[in-house]
Amino acid sequence: MQPLYVLGGAQRPIVKDDQQEWLLFEKAMIVLLDPESGATQVCLTHESPLEARAGEQSSVLFKSGAIAGDRLYACTSTEVLIYQVPEFKQLTYLSLPFFNDLHHVSVTPHGTLMLAVTGLDMVAEISVSGELLHTWSALGEDDGWRPPAADTDYRKIPTLKPYRAHPNYVFWAQDEPWVSRGDLGDAICLNDKRRRIDLGTKECIHDGWKSAGRLYVTSVDGHLIVVDEERLTVEERIDLNAIGDAEKVGFSWCRGALPVDERRVWVGFTRIRQTRWKEKIKWIKHLALGFPRPTSLALYDIVDRRLLQEINLEPAGMHATFGAVPAPANAVSGERATPSPGYAKA
Repeated sequence: MQPLYVLGGAQRPIVKDDQQEWLLFEKAMIVLLDPESGATQVCLTHESPLEARAGEQSSVLFKSGAIAGDRLYACTSTEVLIYQVPEFKQLTYLSLPFFNDLHHVSVTPHGTLMLAVTGLDMVAEISVSGELLHTWSALGEDDGWRPPAADTDYRKIPTLKPYRAHPNYVFWAQDEPWVSRGDLGDAICLNDKRRRIDLGTKECIHDGWKSAGRLYVTSVDGHLIVVDEERLTVEERIDLNAIGDAEKVGFSWCRGALPVDERRVWVGFTRIRQTRWKEKIKWIKHLALGFPRPTSLALYDIVDRRLLQEINLEPAGMHATFGAVPAPANAVSGERATPSPGYAKA
C-alpha cells in the first residue's frame, strides 16, 4: 500500500485545562507513515518565525495540504510552504498579511494556489510567488463581507473567532472552485453561491479529498460523507463511531479523509483534550463514560463497515493531525523508519 505524509503538529509539554487551541501547539510536523510495516518517520518539523505569528505562544501546526507530482503544499495558520519530496527541500515560503487561521492550501488546474482563509471567512487565490489574484466571501452574496484591509496585518491577531462560515476545504468540482463551510454544514460553489451541496449535518464539516468522481468529507463528530461529484448530492453518510468496538477505540476529533480506492478510506483522528474546544465537542455526550482516542490515522472498509488498520501517531510526537496526502513510493527509507508502538492491523 502507498506510503503517506501525515500533516499536523506537536502539543506543548504543559497544557492548562482552559487553554485556547490557538496556544496549544509548539511546532508543525510532517510524518511519513508506511502502512505495510506500521512504521512512522518524522520528515520535518517547522516553527513559524515571530514576524509571521501573533506572539511567541501562538500555535504552530500544519493544517490541510495537497500534493502534485513531487511538490507537497502545506500551510500553517499564517504561512504557505512548498516542499520538493521526498527530499523535503523547501522551494517556496509565503506569509502574507491577510493570512489568518489558514485551514487548507490546494493547487488549481492552472497552477495557482487556493487558500481557505478561515479567520476572514474567505477563500483566496494567489500565485506561487504570492500575488493576490482573487478573493471570495465564504458567506452569502449580501452578507456585508468585505475583502481584507490592506493596512492590517491579520497574522498578528490571535483569533477572529467566532466565525460565521468556517471555510475549511477548497476543491474543484465540475470545473468550478468550491469550499466546504464547517459551521454551515455544506459546500458552495464560489463562482455561483446558489449552487450548494447540503452535507446533512449540524456538526462542523472539516477536511476532505476528491477522487474518482467522489468527494470524501469528514465531520468532527466522526462521520464520513461521500458526495457524487456529477450529481452534487450525498451518496452516503457513514458513522465511523459505529464501526468497531467504541469502548476499545475511544472518541476523538475527526479531521481528514484520503481514499485508497472506492472501498478503503484513511481517516484522521486527533485526541480530545479538556480545553476550550468544548464548544465544538458537545456531540460527545458520553465522553465521561469512554476515553479519548489517540491521535491516529485509521483505515476503514466503507463497504463492509470494518476498521482495517489504525496507526497511533503519538509515539512519533504528533498530537494533532489534519489528514494525510499520498507519498511517493521511494519515500520510505527502511533504515530511518521506526515501527510505531501504536500499530494495529486487522
